[in-house]
Amino acid sequence: MKNAIGVIELNSIAKGIEAADLMLKASSVELLESKSICPGKYMTIIFGDVSAVESSLEIGIQTSKAFYVDHVLIPNVHEDVVKAIRGIPDNDEFGSIGVLEFFSSTGAIYAADAAVKAAGVSIVDMRLGYAIGGKSFVTLTGDLSAIEAAVSAGQAVGEEKGLLFDITTIPSPNEQLIRKLV
Repeated sequence: MKNAIGVIELNSIAKGIEAADLMLKASSVELLESKSICPGKYMTIIFGDVSAVESSLEIGIQTSKAFYVDHVLIPNVHEDVVKAIRGIPDNDEFGSIGVLEFFSSTGAIYAADAAVKAAGVSIVDMRLGYAIGGKSFVTLTGDLSAIEAAVSAGQAVGEEKGLLFDITTIPSPNEQLIRKLV
C-alpha cells in the first residue's frame, strides 16, 4: 500500500541525479519530484510503501556520502501532501490563510503533513526550494480556528527540527491575494 513519502536533499546536483537513479532502481517507488533547488542543491521525492521508500532512501544516503544534507521518511503521509507535491492541491473554497516558511524543503514537508493531520485545512500551495533562496513554504486555508491549530502543529515540527523560519496567519485574506495564491 502506497502511503509513505521519502525526500532526500544533497548539495551536489550531479550526485543528486546519480542518487535518484539508484533510488528508483533499488525499490518499486514512484518518483514525485527530482530537481535542482536553490542554492545549488538537488532534491528527490519518492512515494510508495514504507519498506520500499525506506530502502530507496538508504541507497540515496549511502550514495551521497559527503554531499548529504537531509532526508525525510513520513509513513502514513496525508494524501493532501502528495497532491500538493504533484501540483494538484484539492481546494475550492478559501477561508483564513496560514503560511509556514522553512530553511529547507524537508522542513516544509514535515510541517505540511503535521498541519493537515492536526486540523481540517487544505494545502493551497507548497513551494520546495526553487528560486526562493533554498527556502520552502506551505500555504494552507480553512476556518480560522483550524488554521491556527494547523499552523501551531506545523510550527512545533519546524521548531523541533530546527528548520522553521517564520509563520503567519491571515484571518480574512483579500480576494485579490487569494486569486494570486491559486
